[in-house]
Amino acid sequence: MRGSAVGVTASLIGFLALVEVTSGILQGFYVPLIPDLVQHLGIHDADFNWFEAAQLLLSAIVVPVLAKIGDMVGHKRMLLVATVVTAGASWWLVAAGDFTSFLLAWALQGFYVVWLPLEVALIFDRGRRTGRGASQTRRAAGLLVVALEAGAIIGALSSGRVFEAVGQNVTVTLMIPAIAVTLVFFVILLGVPESTPSPGRKLDLVGFTLLTLALLLITSGLTFVRINGPETWWVWLLVAAGVAAFVPFGLWELRSPDPAIDLRMLRKPAMWPVQLTAGLVGISLLGAQAPLSTFAGTDPANGYGLGLDASSISNLIGLYLVSMIVGALLFPLLSSLTTPRVTLIGAAALVGVGYGLFLPFHQEVWQVFVNMAIAGLGSGALVGAMPAAAAAAAPIGQTGIASALTNTTKTIGGSFASAVFAVVLIQGASSAVTATASSLSGYLVVWAICAGGAFVAAVLLVFVPKLAFGDPEPVSSS
Repeated sequence: MRGSAVGVTASLIGFLALVEVTSGILQGFYVPLIPDLVQHLGIHDADFNWFEAAQLLLSAIVVPVLAKIGDMVGHKRMLLVATVVTAGASWWLVAAGDFTSFLLAWALQGFYVVWLPLEVALIFDRGRRTGRGASQTRRAAGLLVVALEAGAIIGALSSGRVFEAVGQNVTVTLMIPAIAVTLVFFVILLGVPESTPSPGRKLDLVGFTLLTLALLLITSGLTFVRINGPETWWVWLLVAAGVAAFVPFGLWELRSPDPAIDLRMLRKPAMWPVQLTAGLVGISLLGAQAPLSTFAGTDPANGYGLGLDASSISNLIGLYLVSMIVGALLFPLLSSLTTPRVTLIGAAALVGVGYGLFLPFHQEVWQVFVNMAIAGLGSGALVGAMPAAAAAAAPIGQTGIASALTNTTKTIGGSFASAVFAVVLIQGASSAVTATASSLSGYLVVWAICAGGAFVAAVLLVFVPKLAFGDPEPVSSS
């Protein structure tokens, strides 16, 4: 990309790629350390679920708010704010020595989730000035996803080695991601230009309060379903109350002159399928990874499973991440050869095919590798394509919130899937040890839900206008 004072430059993408590498490090660094963190904090293995639940819950709430403020005052400014909070939380994790402190710090670290939507908004704002905002954003988003997955691989491979190199000192090991986030603050401050703000607007505090209440009830209810079990009646009451809270939220937003979320924008034929697709794809992106890992590690003597050790499971995850990188790189290329809409449909279909192949083919290691690679190609394309497509479909001044909503719906889809999958697998495990069919049937249900959600997303994307998400046609001067 040719350097330009007004367009998307290689330097801008390079700086933002460093941000996403750091995001990937945060996502990959801690996972291999979970057993050691549990021992460090003196808690049980199951207690670690609360850290994930708290971070997902907080990110679902703060991402729309920060993205909306970014539309109003500038996306770089909010990117810096989110980075400061993430850095502070990362250093708090270094010092935290008890469950409560670690829980609060882990939750606050979830502010990094808003980085990608804000970056997409920044790129689209720069690209719009050249008339090629949509195509430039697709290419840039693909490169950002590559950086994200590369960072995840770096984090996953380095954390254990750092831990051993420092004599298994948890405190020193946790300094690495904290240092990375601190450094990336200066990368943003010095290297990323500000977007064009929309002055004269007001933050819809009532709307965001109602939205926060609805998301809080739904995501916390789904979390408690996973932890307390589906037989706990009050968890369903929380979910129902959250769904009901969207009614007053919708009524308020339709009357507000500057709503927190423009529901009329969401009704656009180029927007609502994208948001629903993000939620449906979140089922497999956020909900299916743990079941796949446990299936791969299960001893085949039980009648199913691959019996892989931790190293082999890491290789399986690594292949999935590499296939996501390939998918992210191929998406803008294929979009230019066909249309973004057709490529999105194909990407969603690949996810469905990959998980659908698990139903008949899951007995051999090579079968699971092939299935994961196919699903990874589609997932990698969609991770960057969803926020980029939402930004292209949004009006001026709402690119940040539109991109962020794809993350929120993805989080809700992942939370729903995690709760359902936990219930399904627990019920399968409640059978006698020798009756392995029930346990296998639980995994089959997980894969069927992942495949079905992806295929439904592909069908929904058919309703998107044929030329959506493309660059506007140049206007000829007479």
